[in-house]
Amino acid sequence: MPESAPWEYTLHIPNDLRAVTVSRRTLRLILTMHGLIRLADTAELLAAELVSNAVRHAKGPAALRVRWSAGVLRIGAWDADPGPPEPPGEWDLLKEAEEGRGLALVKACADLWGWQPLARHGNRGKFVWCELGAA
Repeated sequence: MPESAPWEYTLHIPNDLRAVTVSRRTLRLILTMHGLIRLADTAELLAAELVSNAVRHAKGPAALRVRWSAGVLRIGAWDADPGPPEPPGEWDLLKEAEEGRGLALVKACADLWGWQPLARHGNRGKFVWCELGAA
């Protein structure tokens, strides 16, 4: 399959910290199968942060969504909490912190990131996403 053909995967996950590892490994497999292994290390790190936030800070189910389109990889996590995520702090101030680094790391490593309110299967929630370009 050519790298340029768009695709999308959604992995529905329980509210369980083990879902972070399952999500990382699934994402690596997806990227390997689509010839995008060069993005895997950064993509895994970003997905782990997004899924970890979804599992830690929201009650109920969550989902990891991965989409490739027009040379851009979009990684996102849906959770059932419609409230906005905590704004990311400055990475230089958080490097040594035990907590609160997740979105600062996403902001530092991704080309673009954001969030939006989202409804899924009648459940309200939010979708926090980031993008990585192929270059």
